Amino acid sequence: MLFDQIAAVLLLILTLCLQYEDVTTLIEWLKRVLTMDTHKHEPVHSATLVAKSMVTIVILHGLVILLWASFYRTGCFPSWELTFHFFTSSYSSVGYGDLILPSNWRLLGPLEGITRVLMCGISVNVLLAVVTRLLEGDTQSLLTHSTEQSHV
Repeated sequence: MLFDQIAAVLLLILTLCLQYEDVTTLIEWLKRVLTMDTHKHEPVHSATLVAKSMVTIVILHGLVILLWASFYRTGCFPSWELTFHFFTSSYSSVGYGDLILPSNWRLLGPLEGITRVLMCGISVNVLLAVVTRLLEGDTQSLLTHSTEQSHV
């Protein structure tokens, strides 16, 4: 039982480290992109930036899924097919219930659920920050443009 608990804690620590590094890298990239041309975020540029951010976040979640699936594959399920079926249905909150973890690993399910909620929350907040920044840039640009026209 002690081994199971240590393994679960290590898995959680690895997940949090992976998420921290990936989100930090994404945020630093977004800060560079958003400060390069603060005056001008045309709709296509803004939509592309949001889409790139979303794709990156999906990839980051895929890495977390791969980490947990690898763990589940070694200790819980006999095939990758069953492993990915269980974890993706669990991670996506669908949770079919046709597969369950072995009794010694059942506490991982709720731990994974809590971790998933936190990861998704962070991802949504990053996207919200990007959209907010883009909208603020557009509003500032419109205000500057309108002020320049009223002085003419």
